[in-house]
Amino acid sequence: MAGVAPLMTLVRPAQADDADAVRATFDAAIEAFGPDAYDEREVAAWLPADSDPVLDGLDSPAEVVVVAERGDSVAGVGRLHLDEGEVIAVYVHPDHARRGVGSTLLAHLEGHARAAGRSELTLVASLNAVGFYERTGYERVGAVTHETSDGVELDCVEMRKEL
Repeated sequence: MAGVAPLMTLVRPAQADDADAVRATFDAAIEAFGPDAYDEREVAAWLPADSDPVLDGLDSPAEVVVVAERGDSVAGVGRLHLDEGEVIAVYVHPDHARRGVGSTLLAHLEGHARAAGRSELTLVASLNAVGFYERTGYERVGAVTHETSDGVELDCVEMRKEL
């Protein structure tokens, strides 16, 4: 009997009708992995109330917004601001964590940046994601804070990578 083929990760441009799946991925990732570095109040403040911090860039020509699919599920989402050379977001649904989805998303965004002539990328990493970014070649620049829409400040790390 033949084994089941492993699920492949497909990265494609995000579309407006991905909004529910993207939001579910974003929320699940924060709820699952946020407590690794932040307290309950900080995690709750990190969850966006109204706007979608990933799909907000969908209509901007200066931004690349992609989703990763595994099977028929949205497994992750990524957003890159080309003009600023900044990775805005890489979130992986916990059901698909540690299967290369985040690395695949990040490599895809980096490819877009290279094609646009960028020689480096920056990002602001949540404390729970710093190790992931370091494993993909990003270096710490320094400590920063990110203020949530509720005014809660989250300790983060600014990072950069030469492409």
